[in-house]
Amino acid sequence: MITVNPDGKIMVRRCLVTLRPFRLFVLGIGFFTLCFLMTSLGGQFSARRLGDSPFTIRTEVPGGSESRGALRKMSDLLELMVKRMDMLARLENSSELHRTASVAHLAADRLTPGAGLIERIQAIAQNVSDIAVKVDQILRHSLILHSKVSEGRRDQCEAPSDPKFPDCSGKVEWMRARWTSDPCYAFFGVDGTECSFLIYLSEVEWFCPPLPWRNQTASRRAPKSLPKVQAVFRSNLSHLLELMGSGKESLIFMKKRTRRFTAQWTKAAKHLAQKLGDTRRDQKQILVHIGFLTEESGDVFSPRVLKGGPLGEMVQWADILAALYVLGHSLRITVSLKELQSNLGVPPGRGNCPLTVPLPFDLIYTDYHGLQQMKQHMGLSFKKYRCRIRVIDTFGTEPAYNHEEYATLHGYRTNWGYWNLNPKQFMTMFPHTPDNSFMGFVSEELNETEKQLIKDNKASNMAVVYGKEASIWKGKEKFLAILNKYMEIHGTVYYESQRPPEVPAFVKNHGLLPQPEFQQLLRKAKLFIGFGFPYEGPAPLEAIANGCIFLQSRFSPPHSSLNHEFFRGKPTSREVFSQHPYAENFIGKPHVWTVDYNNSEEFEAAVKAIMNTQVDPYLPYEYTCTGMLERIHAYIQHQDFCVSPSPVPPGAHTSQSPFVLAPNATHLEWAQNISSVAGAWPPTHSLRAWLAAPGRACTDACLDHGLVCESSFFPYLNSQDAFLKLQVPCDSTEWEMHHLYPAFAQPGQECYLQKEPLLFSCAGASTKYQRLCPCRDFLKGQVALCQSCL
Repeated sequence: MITVNPDGKIMVRRCLVTLRPFRLFVLGIGFFTLCFLMTSLGGQFSARRLGDSPFTIRTEVPGGSESRGALRKMSDLLELMVKRMDMLARLENSSELHRTASVAHLAADRLTPGAGLIERIQAIAQNVSDIAVKVDQILRHSLILHSKVSEGRRDQCEAPSDPKFPDCSGKVEWMRARWTSDPCYAFFGVDGTECSFLIYLSEVEWFCPPLPWRNQTASRRAPKSLPKVQAVFRSNLSHLLELMGSGKESLIFMKKRTRRFTAQWTKAAKHLAQKLGDTRRDQKQILVHIGFLTEESGDVFSPRVLKGGPLGEMVQWADILAALYVLGHSLRITVSLKELQSNLGVPPGRGNCPLTVPLPFDLIYTDYHGLQQMKQHMGLSFKKYRCRIRVIDTFGTEPAYNHEEYATLHGYRTNWGYWNLNPKQFMTMFPHTPDNSFMGFVSEELNETEKQLIKDNKASNMAVVYGKEASIWKGKEKFLAILNKYMEIHGTVYYESQRPPEVPAFVKNHGLLPQPEFQQLLRKAKLFIGFGFPYEGPAPLEAIANGCIFLQSRFSPPHSSLNHEFFRGKPTSREVFSQHPYAENFIGKPHVWTVDYNNSEEFEAAVKAIMNTQVDPYLPYEYTCTGMLERIHAYIQHQDFCVSPSPVPPGAHTSQSPFVLAPNATHLEWAQNISSVAGAWPPTHSLRAWLAAPGRACTDACLDHGLVCESSFFPYLNSQDAFLKLQVPCDSTEWEMHHLYPAFAQPGQECYLQKEPLLFSCAGASTKYQRLCPCRDFLKGQVALCQSCL
């Protein structure tokens, strides 16, 4: 007689009671098995489809052995479950001799479906086993077939020796060693095979020739270009405000400014539309990426908007967005790296691969932070499309700092330079660097009634200090005491709870004011006084536009990257002789007074003179909404840095010179019987050329004659003919890479021509050289445009 352990009986009964939930579990296992089979088989066969990865030819089916192993393990697991169930069933049958009839009847009812379930599990296990065998046979057949195809193409997947593609073999070697360094290569179909390397390098990048057996029509089909749409001036800016987004104090400030200037932008659009008449303007697709507002760049500006931080950059960006939108162009605005990547079509990975699609934008406006982000994430596409980029650059970038090789060799390399862009792609806040393009911003323009109202309500003895941060006031007690003898001094210094100790007690501090209230304060004041910092901001122009006189300090010696920490590292050698050089040089007295603050007598005399000077509100035309619209329209219509002109190379001779010596024999002019160079902008007939004095920069030499230096004209002067026409005796002529060339050197009577077009520069001087300088005229109040530039 068989003896059964009571604990065993209890276990069996529990198993039988829970048999129905277990049945659900087994059905779940079966469903999972079916899904796994579909996924595995689908994955193996889809990996063989050409459409899934146009750049991949695999030498093996990845995952084949893993899939077969998983199927075998599942089959073994199901068989083990069957054995356990069978053992439990036998154990229960042996205990039936000790049960009552009713209990036996109940057990029999439960064992019957259990037995059927065991049979079903056995059937599933057998089916899984059969499927595993079939999958194994299919995969083995696939590998055999594929190996035959690969053998036929192996000779077609060797790096070709083509002189038109000298870097191909080197790039293939690099791919062999480093293709796993960035997931973007796998995204484009690179799988470690020679064929995938060559396909990628010929169809995604362009280092290798196309493979003859590839479908070139499919792989190189150019996307259909969108039909040209004519740009139409806009007057409603509500959609622009939506595009600008929210969530940052900087964006809130910019949107408030845009709303405040809406009426002036609308008026300016009507004025420019009348001036342009029927001129056709194509609508451009424009991406605006404000890099300094991204979290990745630190965004140090947004938290300081409400604490007296600098607002100049946000003022300019708000006005750029408004101008582009009012001109009728299509805008995308991004202030995060994620948005930038999405709009550009950046593939997943670390930024070593080109974009997944052709760049959908005609122009990209960004700053140095955004430029760096694009270079990191666009791969080779950055070099391909960088001619479409416009860089908003407050202080300017000179050619010597922009050219990477030259900057490295001659000590001009900084953290912000060496981009090898056309210098005109850098756009400045003020027209201080003619090698760059002047972008600017706008100030509020008053009508005659408003101007008269301001004049009637001006206080004769009220001064407002330019400086919202308390640190700017430190050490200024001496000349503040002098000013206090004649005027009531007002400040707008930020503070949270206690009055800043740097601000003297006799100063009436209003705290940080909203822009409209600050404008009202300026309309009452007689004087707006600067402390030497910040440099070249928008506030002095706003003050002058509201009828204030601007008093600023003269710097001796001038501040530059060579002697002042603020400018150190900036890609310019420009010398700043005052806090606001534009106000000093382009506006001047009676609106702007520049004195030596270290000379108490000179400072006090200037204050006395200012109290007796009457001025009207004044705003230069180029800082009105109309002036800015006009300027940006001209840039978009005429500046194309993707198509380089082909000037006469150094040393070449032409049948007819385009230059004539002026009647007074001092300079060259474009000959009247020679038409302007087709496509050149500004038009070449506005060119005037002088030989500067030794040690004189072209920027200054042109200003001496009431003109501005135009660096885009350098290629036409870069020839022996220009020196001959100026009657310069050249004993020898050489062409070299130097940012001061073309130039004449004495002693030695040597003439030097420029070898590198990116180094043509209005800036820079040396007592060794007399520089050959191209100059042009300009519109009154619009220095960026020549008289025939519109």
